[in-house]
Amino acid sequence: MNIFLIGTGGGSPDTMTAEAADVLKRASLIIGAPRLVESLPEGWGGRREAAIAAGDILNIIQAHRAEGDGIVCVVFSGDTGFYSGTRSLLPLLREAGLSPRIIPGISSVQLLAARLQIPWQDWKLVSAHGLDCDAAAEAAKDRPTFFLTGGKIGPADLCRQLRDAGLGGRRVAIAERLSYDEEKLHQGRAEEFAGKQFDSLSVMLVYPAEEGEEAGSGGAANWRPGIDDRAFIRGEVPMTKQDVRAVIAGRMQVREGDVIWDVGAGTGSVSVELALQTGSGRVYAVERDPEGCLLIGQNREKFGLKNLDVVEGSAPDALKSLPAPDQVFIGGSGGKMREIIELALDKNPRARICVTAILLETVSDALGAMEARGMMTDVTQVSVSTARSVGKKHMMMGTNPIFIITGQAPGAKASGDEQTSEG
Repeated sequence: MNIFLIGTGGGSPDTMTAEAADVLKRASLIIGAPRLVESLPEGWGGRREAAIAAGDILNIIQAHRAEGDGIVCVVFSGDTGFYSGTRSLLPLLREAGLSPRIIPGISSVQLLAARLQIPWQDWKLVSAHGLDCDAAAEAAKDRPTFFLTGGKIGPADLCRQLRDAGLGGRRVAIAERLSYDEEKLHQGRAEEFAGKQFDSLSVMLVYPAEEGEEAGSGGAANWRPGIDDRAFIRGEVPMTKQDVRAVIAGRMQVREGDVIWDVGAGTGSVSVELALQTGSGRVYAVERDPEGCLLIGQNREKFGLKNLDVVEGSAPDALKSLPAPDQVFIGGSGGKMREIIELALDKNPRARICVTAILLETVSDALGAMEARGMMTDVTQVSVSTARSVGKKHMMMGTNPIFIITGQAPGAKASGDEQTSEG
């Protein structure tokens, strides 16, 4: 028995490769989603069975295997390597001792780029198909962002997210039913499409921010590490200053999608910076002072950050229900430094830890807790002086030196190292 996993392109047989069409015509069994198997031309292949779940598809293949030989084709929309069911089916087939052959197809990314007559090699690719998605966090400022939609979230929902984050002015292109006779292409501003309805078979492209474009209420498109202190809503709660935050960002090297704990978050200035950097990831700002929690919430709203959660409570107890972190920033430990680090590393032994301290005793506590877990450590001291006017002259006024202690497990990939992922 020969098994083929086939990408059928945009949906119309015209977008299928000649190789895929030839195999499908000779197939004894074709399996796939109802829409796909029903859309194939009459006379192609023998028996057809509708199935979507990988386990169900495997069961059908195994039953056919017992019946005899032949060609079995499993069809997927678009390309087999772009958010395709191929990813979950392949391991099951291999475990069953089956060796399929893959025939790729034309993806919706390629089809949309062709319709818009622009290259797609620098696009950021995001799936919102059956998944939770924050369009404002995902939309890149400096390159186009492609959204594969469907399920709970469609183009209108994504446009509403952009509008609500103050990015309603971003240009977007929405394509419905690409390659079908009823294909439609819409172009305009996100805010124009927030209240409209689109076909479930739709994709969307968010263009890069235009020169001079306002970042909006969230400002996520324009902010960079080391945000001016004056941009934050402040109270009586201590706040990590601009220059120190810039160094912290450099030491942590946050990656897209990181889950981060900010322990002792204060006003949330570091939390905001981290949330802007992690994009589709999530930051949990843990603070025991109710006034601090209020300020963190206000700054979250000001910067339009949906990926920042405020957690009121004292560490380590407030951390126990949080998901395992990729990174932990500790700006205040309440005397529980060792317990906080132990809990973080129990949840993820490869988590990267960054601690700021003024007191030498805090430096000692942090180093001791990290080294007890075999972490590689590094200590940096930052001293910042700022010019103040003294009559007609200027004098440099220094602040307390800050220690920045970082630690990570031996052999762990450093934050910021290049990562690869499957499409």
